[in-house]
Amino acid sequence: MKPEYTAEFRFYAELNDFLPPMQCKRTVRYRFSGHPGIKDPIEAFGVPHTEVELLIVNGESVGFDYQLQVGDRVAVYPVFKSLDTTPLLRLREKIVHKPRFVLDVNLGKLAKLMRMLGFDCLYRNDFHDKEVVNIAVTEHRIVLTRDRRLLFAKNISYGYWVRAVDVESQIVEVLRRFDLRCSIQPFARCLVCNGEPVPVAKADILDRLEPKTRLYYEVFYQCADCRRIYWEGSHMENMRRRLAGFLFAVTET
Repeated sequence: MKPEYTAEFRFYAELNDFLPPMQCKRTVRYRFSGHPGIKDPIEAFGVPHTEVELLIVNGESVGFDYQLQVGDRVAVYPVFKSLDTTPLLRLREKIVHKPRFVLDVNLGKLAKLMRMLGFDCLYRNDFHDKEVVNIAVTEHRIVLTRDRRLLFAKNISYGYWVRAVDVESQIVEVLRRFDLRCSIQPFARCLVCNGEPVPVAKADILDRLEPKTRLYYEVFYQCADCRRIYWEGSHMENMRRRLAGFLFAVTET
């Protein structure tokens, strides 16, 4: 029979969202045998590896390949928004280009809003979890989900559990979490299919326009994928006001 050892873990900031109240914001003992990879006990506590940005063991920065030792003191940190952790060991490569996302079936309204802001977001209301994981891996996309269990998939490198329930709070949460304010390009994506709208001549789509639209508008765009038509109707002013509200909320302290 293998001997049983203990190590100490402490989770910081929003990682406590995943813990039961009795384990929040305090040092917790973890019992183990052998030398498990450090990712295993972290997820045993209920914290997905995708939410972890920095691991400090006995005062030293380590990666997910570290094997837990008896008596280890482990500090687990989420993503830092204002602290440069470059000198420390990275758990995953930093996203250097504009991030792309894949959303699970629970986040259809969020997908539409993110597309309105110009972000590349794949979503279908019949996605299975395996499909989401496969897309995330093969296309290097960030998983957004309301199901924290999805983020325990070993192959997912980038993912985030969306805490908020209502979509207005969700979009602000995601913009803050990934520091996306400067990457917003309003109306650069089709709200329905995620394609890119391109200019189209009015004469080429005249037969698809309602009489009043045909009479009052001259500039049109068409999604390159699903062929949906867009124009700057009265609804655009409402969308711009909504966008301004998101930006104001993101910048609030």
